[in-house]
Amino acid sequence: MDKRVGYAIAVAAAVAAPFFLYPVFLMKVLCFALFACAFNLLIGFTGLLSFGHAAFFGGAGYVAGHALKVWGVPFELGLLAGTAAAAAIGLVMGALAIRRQGIYFTMITLALAQMLYFVCLQLPATGGEDGLQGVPRGKLLGIIDLGHDLTLYYVVLAIAAAGFALIVRTVHSPFGQVLKAVKENEPRAVSLGYDVDRFKLLAFVLSAALAGLAGATKTVVLGFETLTDVHWSMSGLVVLMTLVGGLGTLTGPIVGAIVIIALENKLGDLGNWLAVTTNVEWFRTIGESVTIVTGAIFIVCVLAFRRGIVGEIGALFASARKPKETKPAASALHSTHSATAQTTEG
Repeated sequence: MDKRVGYAIAVAAAVAAPFFLYPVFLMKVLCFALFACAFNLLIGFTGLLSFGHAAFFGGAGYVAGHALKVWGVPFELGLLAGTAAAAAIGLVMGALAIRRQGIYFTMITLALAQMLYFVCLQLPATGGEDGLQGVPRGKLLGIIDLGHDLTLYYVVLAIAAAGFALIVRTVHSPFGQVLKAVKENEPRAVSLGYDVDRFKLLAFVLSAALAGLAGATKTVVLGFETLTDVHWSMSGLVVLMTLVGGLGTLTGPIVGAIVIIALENKLGDLGNWLAVTTNVEWFRTIGESVTIVTGAIFIVCVLAFRRGIVGEIGALFASARKPKETKPAASALHSTHSATAQTTEG
């Protein structure tokens, strides 16, 4: 019941947010939050560290952008094309990498993602180093004009909420329980008769499809797609979001995405404000040091908050409830011990 109340409060805050903050910034946060949740489904609940998720995120963005701009397809078909392309890339990549474990799996996903990066760099349809520009937003169901930021925001919010709900349902389904079993003890899952490779591949494809949905939506929001989204650094960024927020938690990646994207977008504004307030021009360089700041946050989280922001908060609440739960058990044990002692003395 507590989780439902929390989700309701989060939805209410998200609905009211565009009246206080810039809608395009909020839409970018939602896209990266969905991207991080999709990645967390793979690493947090299946135990597979992919360093090639940028291929799904950026690849879907290019396909959706090309479909909307060149083919002139409707908004819905553009997102569907991008998501399907990401799922197809995930199927091929997963089929090649899934039979390896540990660092070998990670390196294979990284290598395959970088291959896609060079394809996007050389392919004329992607615009090369200039990227894909002028992607139209279109209309929802052919009726609702998405050119208005506020209208598009609520569409993006609905997409992100649906993606998150699918992840929650997957994690709590029998399929999700098998994924957790594979993560905790893969030989045990094999001994129980589960086709572990098939479950891993399904999780990989689902994670790729959701990451692709996030990437396609981001392309529509910003109106362009560049090589940044298919570069290996984007895969590193989503790893950072997940670890900062809380690996293996449902809401942790969302918090991590909010923290990292807010830093990237607002650190420069903070530097300019400090420069004007204090009359010290050096503060203007803070915006250029965002990678240093995010790196410092990553180091602090690894050293001091290894479970991430949400993980540490959850652990604090669990430890706060634990004494109350153990006191009755302790008193019962003490009563039993006293009764035994009296019987022995008698």
